[in-house]
Amino acid sequence: MGTPLFAISADSHVTEPGDCYVDRIDPRFRDRAPVAATDPRMGAVMEIDNGRNRIPYGMVAAAGRPPETVGPFEFTDWEQLHPGGWDPAARLAEQDRDGVAAEVIYPSVGMLLCNHPDADYKKACFDAYNLWMAEAFCAHAPDRLIGVGQTALRSVAEGVEDFRRIKELGLRGVMMPGHAAAESEIGDYDNPAWDPLWRAAAELGLPVAFHILTSGNDQIGGAQYRGPKMNSFLGIMRGCQDVIGTMVFGGVFDRVPDLKVVCVEADAGWMPHWMYRADHAVKYHHNWLGDRELARLPSEYVRDHIHLTFQDDAVAFRVADLMDHRRLMWASDHPHSDSTFPHSQDVLAEHTAHLGDDVRDAILWRNCADLYGLSLDGRQAPQAQQAQQGRGTDA
Repeated sequence: MGTPLFAISADSHVTEPGDCYVDRIDPRFRDRAPVAATDPRMGAVMEIDNGRNRIPYGMVAAAGRPPETVGPFEFTDWEQLHPGGWDPAARLAEQDRDGVAAEVIYPSVGMLLCNHPDADYKKACFDAYNLWMAEAFCAHAPDRLIGVGQTALRSVAEGVEDFRRIKELGLRGVMMPGHAAAESEIGDYDNPAWDPLWRAAAELGLPVAFHILTSGNDQIGGAQYRGPKMNSFLGIMRGCQDVIGTMVFGGVFDRVPDLKVVCVEADAGWMPHWMYRADHAVKYHHNWLGDRELARLPSEYVRDHIHLTFQDDAVAFRVADLMDHRRLMWASDHPHSDSTFPHSQDVLAEHTAHLGDDVRDAILWRNCADLYGLSLDGRQAPQAQQAQQGRGTDA
């Protein structure tokens, strides 16, 4: 292997520990707090809302394991999991092993909690998570563990306060629910009633992120897919695409021009065609489909406002010139099952071989550092050389 490439993951995850929620949650919800358990069939799980759901950690934290060992009913004990999912010191060692200098870190349990029907319960869980993330995880190495907070959005005003609290905690962005708790009263995210929230995000310097699997209609193996179950996997980016279209066609960026939106883990190779198709719709079908007047073409809003993260989407690297490459951000997704860990350096060397140094470095680290205000400058070599020794496929 040649010289390691400097890289920051724009999307990685924790696997929340058993004390993440229960020790910090509003006491009114303590008896319903997510808790760690061992299921006789699945092994390590997080139990949600007194067993309403069980999240199999062996499937969630399957990075580096052979595909034939990954599945919701493959028994995985706690000792088989990546300890960096909850232990920040162990996480730094895992970064070094993978040749990653820093990670923007999202929840795992919190992703699925976005789809929980009880808004008050979501609010309590997200507040507890934000405290744990800031105080127990990111504080260990804030220059390498870049935390993103959560909000339930029971109202616009509460969302603004959540954003301010997230900023005060030192977290660098906000993972949004695909559908806000207050959507039934206020309407979707393009409703101007949400504009104070978007202005607050812009003023606080907090990118708002929409992650796959948080919109209810983008669940792997869920009810809303056609054909064989494998077909459901191809639709998981749809929730993020719908949010992008809602905000672009809804004129949000005309009203709040400094807002930054991150489309997380939905790949990026499809975006040039989406931009073309969106422009085509506005040019040829505005008379009967358009209900808003836009100042610019949809593709222009995407180039200026939409950042996209992706793992091993080789197509995204190939079509970077058809987008604004400054909006593309590579991610490892560690420790999830789609992660490139512990082979990220090998994947990046192959997928970026055709790119010039400037474009490559922008996608691998500079765009992420600029978006989140990170001090890493590309001169600090990750420990990838050492990481190459002893690489394996163990969990």
